[in-house]
Amino acid sequence: MGAAGPSRSVPAVSKLGVEQRPFSRDQTRCRPMNILMMTNTFAPHVGGVARSVEAFTAEYRRRGHRVMVVAPEFDSMPEDEVDVVRLPAIQRFNGSDFSVVLPVPKFLTSAIEAFRPDVVHSHHPFLVGATALRVAHVHRLPLVFTHHTMYEHYTHYVPGDSAVLKRFVIDLSTNYANLCHQVFAPCESIAEILRRRGVTAPLAVLPTGVELQGFKRGHGAGFRAAMGIPDEALVIGHLGRLAPEKNLEFLAECAAAFLKDEERAHFLVVGTGPSESAIRDIFDRAAIADRLHLAGVLQHPLLASAYHAMDVFAFASKTETQGMVLTEAMAAGVPVVALDAPGAREVVMDGGNGRLLARQDTAEFAGALRWVASRDRSDRRRLSARARRTAREFSMEKTAETALAAYAAQVAKDFVPRQDQYGPWASLLGLIEAEWGLLKGVASAAGAAMSVPEHRDKAAR
Repeated sequence: MGAAGPSRSVPAVSKLGVEQRPFSRDQTRCRPMNILMMTNTFAPHVGGVARSVEAFTAEYRRRGHRVMVVAPEFDSMPEDEVDVVRLPAIQRFNGSDFSVVLPVPKFLTSAIEAFRPDVVHSHHPFLVGATALRVAHVHRLPLVFTHHTMYEHYTHYVPGDSAVLKRFVIDLSTNYANLCHQVFAPCESIAEILRRRGVTAPLAVLPTGVELQGFKRGHGAGFRAAMGIPDEALVIGHLGRLAPEKNLEFLAECAAAFLKDEERAHFLVVGTGPSESAIRDIFDRAAIADRLHLAGVLQHPLLASAYHAMDVFAFASKTETQGMVLTEAMAAGVPVVALDAPGAREVVMDGGNGRLLARQDTAEFAGALRWVASRDRSDRRRLSARARRTAREFSMEKTAETALAAYAAQVAKDFVPRQDQYGPWASLLGLIEAEWGLLKGVASAAGAAMSVPEHRDKAAR
């Protein structure tokens, strides 16, 4: 493709619930529900799953539902959390920024019984997800699972990463999905992959919605000034967890190539993670480190201002299940350049609200950045307007409505245990734990980590 312009058009939006829409809007007007969210990642962890759980939790509470979140402990956790139960965990597992949950403490059982959930929503097929499965079965509650992640792309964080482990992880998540009463896929591309892998549980498409008002306005000029970016600069932006599976070395090479040709261009990166040093090295070697700006982790309203400081959002990940940061950027009116991959292809319309590139090629990606940058003022306005229009199709209002209707539909049904898949899932879980070497790590750390201070145990009750 390159600077010559887009050569094909891809639909910008995949409608929610493409496979089936059995949920009527009337079901979202049912009595307030108690929703139990169980996740391996939550604030202050930076990542798509944590942000998704936070976003849906906030919207459900805004609508009058009660939500309790069960998640691991993390460094620098927020104080005075409401309806959040933290589980002891091994921090920064194997050099990553993840926590690995240890055996479930007794106070969790008391907290769940006091909460009296109507539905359990699991966000992972292992660790806290395994506990979610047991909770749903013991209390005869519907179990909903969002398949946020293609887990085989993350096995490099685990000792003994291998092709066998990747196969185990795929089979584990598939069998777990088939133990659930409702499965959500974040985009249609992922839903199709899950069908091919053998997921037979009810399946619907549910991306994480974007809070349109939260990103509609921002002080882009002020943010540029704070970061030392000139007013007249052309800003290529990126936001997310800076980790190897996000293909950030390729993205940094593309941005550096563009900056070498465009003296007024700067690269703004929001987020932290293990790939930060690789990004710095690439810009150091290109002798343009003075035009690399690393903003770290941001929260609203600075987050919205960071998007508004960008002229184009660059995204090269091929492992995403949805384009959360893409819809956020578009809600701020920022066009996107991305590789054609699940999550991006449902959001980016080539030549409409940005550029969608069919292959990973540094020159083509840099050329696509140049294509956006070279648009005249009226073309830039059209790109921005189309981006905002796309974001509206992914509003949190729409996605929360779909999710709540699905919960209500399941709560209205008689509980049916899905025990036929439990044996295969449990066997795979055991094999993966052995492959990871987690059992040894858990055993050595359990004594100290499970010594919960008496005041915390009482408070949790």
